[in-house]
Amino acid sequence: MMAVALMMCATTMAKEWKVLVVKTSPAVQSVEAQAKVKDQLRLTAGVKKVEANFSAQQVLVTYDADKTNQKKIVAAMKKAGYETTVVSDGAPAEKPQVDATSGASKQQKNEPTQPKK
Repeated sequence: MMAVALMMCATTMAKEWKVLVVKTSPAVQSVEAQAKVKDQLRLTAGVKKVEANFSAQQVLVTYDADKTNQKKIVAAMKKAGYETTVVSDGAPAEKPQVDATSGASKQQKNEPTQPKK
């Protein structure tokens, strides 16, 4: 009995989360549009998270590769009224790497300039 429980835990922990990045037409450029896409994708088994990157005009979908795939996600986007172009698929989802240096260290030091005469 204990072995079965351990096997189930190991299987659950071994899920492969992937990220699908798509560009949409029309672009998802508002909170309302993002909500519409999220609502439709919630109906797709295996979709964990949906984020819109408004400046890059991309939608990032984190999903369980054992339960769904790119084709099903693209079909759900189409039902929401968006044609999609896949930018990337299959990148394992992981915590973003944080740059340990402060932004200040990346800035160039600007010396005050003398006005030209």
